[in-house]
Amino acid sequence: MDWSEIDPSVLGTLFERGLDPDKRSQLGAHYTDRDKIMQIVEPVVVRPLLADWAAARARLEAALARAAAAKTPATRQQGADAARAEYTGFLERLRRFRVLDPACGSGNFLYLALLALKDIEHRAGLEAEALGLQREFPAVGPEQLLGIEINPYAAELARVSVWIGHIQWARRNGYEAPRDPVLRALDTIECRDAVLSGSGTAAEWPAADAIIGNPPFLGDKAMIGTLGEDYTRRLRAAYAGRVPGGADLVCYWFEKAREAIAEGRTLRTGLVATNSIRGGANRRVLDRICESGVILEAWSDEAWTLDGAAVRVSLVCFSSNVTVPCRLDGEKVTAIHADLTAEAANLTTAVALAENKKIAFNGIQKTGPFEVDGDTARRWLSEPSNPNGQSNTAVLRPWWNGIDVTRRSRDSWCIDFGPDMTEEDAAFYLSPYAHAANVVKLVRAANSLEPLRRFWWRHWRPRRDMQVALLRLPRAIVTPEVSKHRVFAWLPLRIGPDKNLVVIARDDDTTFGILHSRFHEAWALRLGTSLEDRPRYTPTTTFETFPFPDGLTPNLPAATYAADPRAQSIAAAARALVEARDRWLNPPDLVQRVPEVVPGFPDRLLPRDAKAAAILKTRTLTALYNSRGKPEGAWLDGLHATLDAAVAAAYGWPADIPEAEALARLLALNTARVPA
Repeated sequence: MDWSEIDPSVLGTLFERGLDPDKRSQLGAHYTDRDKIMQIVEPVVVRPLLADWAAARARLEAALARAAAAKTPATRQQGADAARAEYTGFLERLRRFRVLDPACGSGNFLYLALLALKDIEHRAGLEAEALGLQREFPAVGPEQLLGIEINPYAAELARVSVWIGHIQWARRNGYEAPRDPVLRALDTIECRDAVLSGSGTAAEWPAADAIIGNPPFLGDKAMIGTLGEDYTRRLRAAYAGRVPGGADLVCYWFEKAREAIAEGRTLRTGLVATNSIRGGANRRVLDRICESGVILEAWSDEAWTLDGAAVRVSLVCFSSNVTVPCRLDGEKVTAIHADLTAEAANLTTAVALAENKKIAFNGIQKTGPFEVDGDTARRWLSEPSNPNGQSNTAVLRPWWNGIDVTRRSRDSWCIDFGPDMTEEDAAFYLSPYAHAANVVKLVRAANSLEPLRRFWWRHWRPRRDMQVALLRLPRAIVTPEVSKHRVFAWLPLRIGPDKNLVVIARDDDTTFGILHSRFHEAWALRLGTSLEDRPRYTPTTTFETFPFPDGLTPNLPAATYAADPRAQSIAAAARALVEARDRWLNPPDLVQRVPEVVPGFPDRLLPRDAKAAAILKTRTLTALYNSRGKPEGAWLDGLHATLDAAVAAAYGWPADIPEAEALARLLALNTARVPA
């Protein structure tokens, strides 16, 4: 087989997957195409160098024009020499140009950067020759590429891929390929950790004119499990004060690149990150980039291929300064904010507000198989009282996660011994304790965290502040942390909220209506992060920063504004929305309400027959909100329009206020209020 024209980016990835047992199943998966990589290489490497050549060529042509108009041989020679100096000067700058990929993998980015440099050199030579100058022999080569890769095999693949690309370019353009040896050593691609040194400090990067690459995607919650607790602790300590502890792994590459630009060791950087870089703790690294430099080009939400799977990413190119228009998603803009938007309202400056603190919480994190199915729970609830005289109702409750909100109830229950119960007291609840001892304890015993092993019968993060805030409430507002649609629902008393629900400790329809308005949804989309194409809602960035209408803020008891016509209008619209929604989700002719086996828990909503069950499977909040903008969702659109108008009036805005203007006004309110 003739492999001479195989694209090295495919070659390297193919071998990397083929010889790594963990990646062998990805052999048939798509490769990241060069057009995607060039969205980084073009603005960071190609465009500035072509601008440099355009300026040098203009000076070159001016010198030749002076030579042509000269009246003496000496003057003509000076013009010709000046023209030649412009050409050779550009070539010298080009050949000194260094490109660093500090997470180079099998070399895809470096390979395309090399081709770009060689094409620019070739173009300059052809254009100089057309103007009458002697073209120089190509001298741009692999030694101009710098790489860091922790995997020895991938690092060697990168070296080979770059050399193959160099040889292919020479053959395609009529030049003799290297011989004796065909491949030379390429020590500029190092095999080591790019972000943490052996001594536990931040790793050093070599100086380079441009930094490009696709650093590893690993969420902050997955770092300990993948990298180990000790490594993760040392990494976070090395970057304390620069990268938030809750940031994803890719953020450490962004901070290192920002530091290199700030210290003058590089000019421009272009890196790929998951699209969650735009918000939450991750966005802090982009905030720092915007504080010391500028984002010159970005693609906020692009498709990418990672380990054979389609993901959504952000491509971010930045430098210390930029004198040309920035570009966001291919369009020229005046500036790009840290959340990778370009609207006039820079929402990245919004701060948490004192009036919103300790209202919204992440749900309970169990960290263990405490959940049981409804049949098991009802059997335990029906058992006689325990040796302590208590029934199992004290340690069992229905359990909701995001699926219970956006789809249908899973009829899941959870064992909950509370945050302080001793093991001796838990043992009095015979069946729940036996299950926990036989199932949960085994899982916890293998956990690396000592408190999880020692207090194996307790939930890991019981959210004490949330439990206190909910004590006197008959219900609370919940929304899934990650969801296609930003929907809110009521969480009844006695139902436990899982960690992937955000719980708002309010029971009034007015607060519910404000949160479900288009204004809060737009704010949450801009201030939150996302998991692929599903926006993420957080208590901190999306709730605590949101300015409620004056007099209707969540620090006030609902009774204080019960007589306010604004609050009444919003509450009425919210109730109408929820009631109509509930009738669509659970029509009385399809659903029967059945009391739970013991008092104190919400009634069960069961299908009347098999036909009803089949219909109810299709009736979910996700399906309902998918219908918005369609004829079948017109009634829902109308209810939301009424709610939006009531909320707009509470702010003193027209009902049809454009979203951009509303966001700008919300930002002004945020700025004017007392920060947390």
